[in-house]
Amino acid sequence: MARESFEDAEIAAYMNEHFVSVKVDREERPDVDAVYMEAVQAATGQGGWPMTVFLDAEGRPFYFGTYFPPAPRSGMPSFPQVLEGVVGAWRERRDEVGEVAGRIVTELAGRSLAHSGDGPPGEPELAQALLGLTRDYDARRGGFGGAPKFPPSMVLEFLLRHHGRTGAEGALQMAADTCEAMARGGMYDQLGGGFARYSVDREWVVPHFEKMLYDNALLCRVYAHLWRATGSDLARRVAVETADFIVRELRTAEGGFASALDADSDDGTGAHVEGAYYVWSYAQLTEVLGEQDADFAAEYYGVTPEGTFEHGTSVLRLPQGGGVADAARVASVRERLLAARGGRARPGRDDKVVAAWNGLAVAALAETGAYFDRPDLVERATEAADLLVRLHLDDTARLARTSRDGAAGAHPGVLEDYGDVAEGFLALASVTGEGVWLEFAGFLLDVVLDRFTGGDGTLYDTADDAEALIRRPQDPTDNATPSGWTAAAGALLSYAAHTGSEPHRTAAERALGVVRALGPRVPRFIGWGLAVAEAALDGPREVAVVGDGDAAAALRRTALLATAPGAVLAAGPAGSDEFPLLADRPLVGGAPAAYVCRHFVCRAPTPDLAALAAARGAAEGPRPAGAAGRTGVPRVSRPAGEPRRGGGAAAPPQGTGRARPPPAGAHARAAVSPSAARGAAMARSTRVNRSSSKPCSPQWRRASRNAPSTVATTTRSSSSAGSRPVRSASTAVSSRVVADMASVRRARTAGTPTISRVVARSSSGRSRSMSRRPSATARRSESSGGSPAGRPRSRSAMTWSYSSVRTMSSLTGK
Repeated sequence: MARESFEDAEIAAYMNEHFVSVKVDREERPDVDAVYMEAVQAATGQGGWPMTVFLDAEGRPFYFGTYFPPAPRSGMPSFPQVLEGVVGAWRERRDEVGEVAGRIVTELAGRSLAHSGDGPPGEPELAQALLGLTRDYDARRGGFGGAPKFPPSMVLEFLLRHHGRTGAEGALQMAADTCEAMARGGMYDQLGGGFARYSVDREWVVPHFEKMLYDNALLCRVYAHLWRATGSDLARRVAVETADFIVRELRTAEGGFASALDADSDDGTGAHVEGAYYVWSYAQLTEVLGEQDADFAAEYYGVTPEGTFEHGTSVLRLPQGGGVADAARVASVRERLLAARGGRARPGRDDKVVAAWNGLAVAALAETGAYFDRPDLVERATEAADLLVRLHLDDTARLARTSRDGAAGAHPGVLEDYGDVAEGFLALASVTGEGVWLEFAGFLLDVVLDRFTGGDGTLYDTADDAEALIRRPQDPTDNATPSGWTAAAGALLSYAAHTGSEPHRTAAERALGVVRALGPRVPRFIGWGLAVAEAALDGPREVAVVGDGDAAAALRRTALLATAPGAVLAAGPAGSDEFPLLADRPLVGGAPAAYVCRHFVCRAPTPDLAALAAARGAAEGPRPAGAAGRTGVPRVSRPAGEPRRGGGAAAPPQGTGRARPPPAGAHARAAVSPSAARGAAMARSTRVNRSSSKPCSPQWRRASRNAPSTVATTTRSSSSAGSRPVRSASTAVSSRVVADMASVRRARTAGTPTISRVVARSSSGRSRSMSRRPSATARRSESSGGSPAGRPRSRSAMTWSYSSVRTMSSLTGK
């Protein structure tokens, strides 16, 4: 609609004359998108982007839809016709418009989700969810449902965790076959790595070519976890290539990661065409490779004379179950094609940094780097985490949703930002052994408990002091990313396992009540909640590795590579106070040892790698058929001497080993309100909360009651809507964020503002320079219409009287 209607001079002139037109970036303001999408879905039974909503001067919707063409088409009114109808209703039947708007707002406000008292799902609910996924599973092609097929990242994580806990081979097989189908299909970039947004067909042949950070972060982690469970060469290759794509193509000058690459680019004739950068014809192959290698490449990558895409071009794919190819020849062909593609006009990049998606990237890069001995990836994860702290996080632990070119945006973070960034920090803490990341996760999760949690334990997508919309958004179901609700639940659970904090554990279990209700009914749309529930049912397990040197490093790697769902790891020298889990953990006979616990009931410490692997669910076993990279794919070998992994997850026997109370500090946290760690300090702080000092009032708040109604169309834009200045050293989060943990703990105990007091140095004592990099030059601004939607929400989000819809339609005659 941006190209067809908003940029049409005649339509734009009419809109500007009769409406206050507001174009909303749904990535900057997911809360605005959520409340109006809820109205659209409830009224029409479906939703998607672009979304067009007509509002009165108070922001109340009275007519809405999704896509409207510039001219009438297939019984659908044109956008100009809709505009004229709305203007007529606004002028001639204002009272009816107000009545409809009031009814819609009243009905939306009366809906709520109250499942916190149900408790987390147990074995029966998770078994029902698995059965539901089995029914929807496409056994021939992989994935779930029909076209279009989206990558089921959160569901795949649930299946892998379920296998890790129970040893269920069916769950692993669904995950492995789906991952293989996606990796061999056109959705995966066979030359440069990384995944496109979704497949337009059931066979994973033709993608929508947009590449999103969140998809690639989630899938990078899934493939790394699949390799961890099976040893699959294909999974290893895809995980590493996807991580390299994220760093190479999406990393910004400031150390964060940009949101997306566009689907379209210049095709060489001046026209912007979707997929132009990625597709190949046989003639193009011949021009780059010569006839002999072009024949080989066409057969290997599925390039046909008629083409699998448009205008005789094909999307590169790998053969399903083909024979063994000459790996050296494949590598040579791939290298030459990639170099030639580099000469094409590149897709535009949306270079805003979204906090939640960067949190997902931090977790993925940290774990992938640790698994595959890529310290450079861990360093990139650390740099992105540093950026989130020094630019997105203020002195009261409140997050900014976005940043761009080194300046934080004006809009406050939503629940998914807090949950996903905390998840990234917790993963980084386990990988690096730097306890500061656990502390920063704690700051964020305290805000979740204080500001995003209702009196009954339910979670909201916006803070209690955020701008008031027609309804406070609340949605526990996944979309393309984990919902804020379940992302927060997972981070709360992991933090509780690290610290023994009872309020965080209780909050996580209450949040999982909605998963108990929805998981058996709509498992495809609450996959991350099911994955978190697997961790809760397994413990999650707490592992502490104490000691130095090669023996300790081997224990630590074994712990990282184990498959117990959601297990947490703390590692450091004996006597270290870097992590609560390390307290009172001596060496065993003077040698490094591992302690494996559940709910702080521990097995006897062990220095033995095999015993640790068994206790953490890394039992040796054969790879399932089809899980490993099949023939026809150049393989990346496993490090020498490293075993293949797979199989079940034996839980530590209860009642054996010694019971141990929660670590020092856990009781203090449990005995006070969740905000006690900082409450008095935050009240006294002279720094004003961003959301109250800079209200993010949309334009309709400034329109008079007699002004024309408002059009709000959600889309994606590359620029931040407003920005905060870069904070000075005197008021900012410390520019170095690897903290002196003792000073942080003393500050929290004393009740003084803590984040800005963090003193930077790593656990090894070396300083890390965190000086700001020069701002990136302004890049091309772009906007995109979004991808199809239509996912069902929870049942409570779809039961709404249709009388409002009929009345609304009668107003405009459309």
